[in-house]
Amino acid sequence: MATQNGPISSFVPAEHQEAVSAALQSSLVDLIDLSLVAKQLHWSVVGPRFQSVHEALDEVVADARTFTDEVAERATAVGVSPDGRAKTVSADSALDEASAEFASDDKVIRVITEALAATIKRLRANIEKVGGDPVTEDLLIGISARFEQLHWMWEAKAA
Repeated sequence: MATQNGPISSFVPAEHQEAVSAALQSSLVDLIDLSLVAKQLHWSVVGPRFQSVHEALDEVVADARTFTDEVAERATAVGVSPDGRAKTVSADSALDEASAEFASDDKVIRVITEALAATIKRLRANIEKVGGDPVTEDLLIGISARFEQLHWMWEAKAA
């Protein structure tokens, strides 16, 4: 039976609602921030690998934005109003802030690899927290799998 959490009913068991809500919210802010970090790096990268790094960053941005929407819509579907406001993202993201200065392609590769790693670490922690909701767990696993693939690709650029 669905439980009521505000105007939207939820099929997440009541004993798991708090953990699922928190996991979705923290994943949401990290995904929003990842898209912002990647876009900032996209604008500021310079160096001999500018073109390939610049274009590869758009892939991270696109994936992060797609997953942001999926996570926010999942939160809504389980009766939680997602909070993607700038002040919430700034206060709650697990990612380090990207510099507004121009950065060498080597530095940009390092920064985006670290941002992906921070996102993955919290996604994996959130996956463990949402075991009572297999739908949310599956969503977060899929997102983590994609970002782990991208992390590997960015690490390979640094080798």
